[in-house]
Amino acid sequence: MSFDPDVFDYVILGGGSAGCVLAGRLSEDPSLRVLLLETGDRAERHPESLRADGYKDAFVNDELLHHRFSAPQPGCAGRPLFLGSGRGMGGSGSINAMVYLRGSEADFHAWDVPGWGWSDVVPAYEQLERVLDVRPREPTAFTEACIASAESVGFHRERDLDNGHLLGALGYEAMNYRGEQRRSAYVAFVQPHLDRINLVVRTGAHVHRLVLDDRRRVVAVEYEEGGARRTAKVRREAVLCAGALESPKLLMLSGVGPRDVLRAHGVEPAFDLPGVGENLHDHPNVQLFYYGKRAVDCNYPQLYGFHRALAGSDLPPDQADTCYVFYPARSSFREATMRMVPALTVPPALYRRTRLPQVVKAGVGMAFRPGFVRRAVERVYGLVVILGKPKSRGTVRLASADPRAQADIDPAYFADPQDMETMIAGVRLARGIADAEGLRPWGGPEVLPGRFVRSDRALAAFVRRMAMTTYHYAGTCRMGQVAGSVVDAQLRVRGVENLRVADASIIPEVPVSALNAPSMMIGWRAADLLRAAAG
Repeated sequence: MSFDPDVFDYVILGGGSAGCVLAGRLSEDPSLRVLLLETGDRAERHPESLRADGYKDAFVNDELLHHRFSAPQPGCAGRPLFLGSGRGMGGSGSINAMVYLRGSEADFHAWDVPGWGWSDVVPAYEQLERVLDVRPREPTAFTEACIASAESVGFHRERDLDNGHLLGALGYEAMNYRGEQRRSAYVAFVQPHLDRINLVVRTGAHVHRLVLDDRRRVVAVEYEEGGARRTAKVRREAVLCAGALESPKLLMLSGVGPRDVLRAHGVEPAFDLPGVGENLHDHPNVQLFYYGKRAVDCNYPQLYGFHRALAGSDLPPDQADTCYVFYPARSSFREATMRMVPALTVPPALYRRTRLPQVVKAGVGMAFRPGFVRRAVERVYGLVVILGKPKSRGTVRLASADPRAQADIDPAYFADPQDMETMIAGVRLARGIADAEGLRPWGGPEVLPGRFVRSDRALAAFVRRMAMTTYHYAGTCRMGQVAGSVVDAQLRVRGVENLRVADASIIPEVPVSALNAPSMMIGWRAADLLRAAAG
């Protein structure tokens, strides 16, 4: 009997947090052939992506990030914003700060999708956590001082931020690490099983499109590897796990999406699905910085808090609207500056086509070399204010039929006026924490935005000038039964057979917290759904 090496039961597009969990779990069945396609490198080529303390180095490695820019944002002083995300095995989960947060019960209630409520997703989280070995970092004098200050302005210390009740809670978030090793989805679910003959992982694989037959059934995936065009045939199902900025693009390249958008770029529509690329939303943030009286004694942003900053919000009464992160500059300020200064100063066209970003990055790195600069950074700390429940919605649209071209991405930050009101209220609450008694031993002046920035108008201008992404893109292949939904509760793409989406793009409404844990949970549950469908 002949064997075709390019025929697979399941083809998974994207080796990020959801894709790695899904591939690892499906390949537990030796009777199934599973192909995992990832556009970036093997993680082993970049050892910093495997170390618990390597996140700052991974974030500054150009090979580990997709370099994208948004459309100019009217709500952000007309700026195009850098919208990077993880590239390579493990995706963003291999370069982030390892924050593991489930979200709140209220977040999942807002999804309003049968089978995806809090009680439905908790078992998947619990099973994930047994594999990931999540745990918080040890307290320090600085982190305890932050908690004391926050308690004095209305927060309460919460020892379990994954209990579903986040309103007013502040505590040490869990992180997915073990000893000196990062426990990313790749490390936990794929790396230990690379010797499985039924699990094929191909990196450097640029997917061009899904191939649909006359019945709109996915029969193959076309991709490029090493400069050669290849085709993987799909025996059972293909699953998009490329993330909220890439999965809708791949659907549109395959002829599934808004008909007029597809035709405008020469893509023949296979199925008119207008919701593809709609409902994009993210967590924009701004950072307040303080120059303390003494060095901060922690090396990770390990404290998260959640509160209701806007008194007049129409969110449910148990839903926090903002998230607060205590940021020690010594943890990654140098690397974050090396990443963001080129993105802020080099025009997008030059960023993509010249070496100017690398020149600027090298110059920023040199500026941090003197000892007095390093000592000064050790005294700097920040309060990050994150808009946890944005009302604004944007879009992802094809910009070209070229699979390597970036999509046209418009997150529409602050298009809804209430988002700006919430951010201003959040900045005021963060200032209250910084001014409270607990942080007096560190104290020091507010460097950014500065004490002279007081009025709502001035604070709004500060937010517009300084807001950036928190890299929590969601919603562009929305799950549900409402108009505009792209996938159903089983993650099946409407109007197409043999195709599902399993990543943050299916999230109808973004949780108030980080998205790495929810993305892995979606990958876990997708494996259960595929197994059930196969009988």
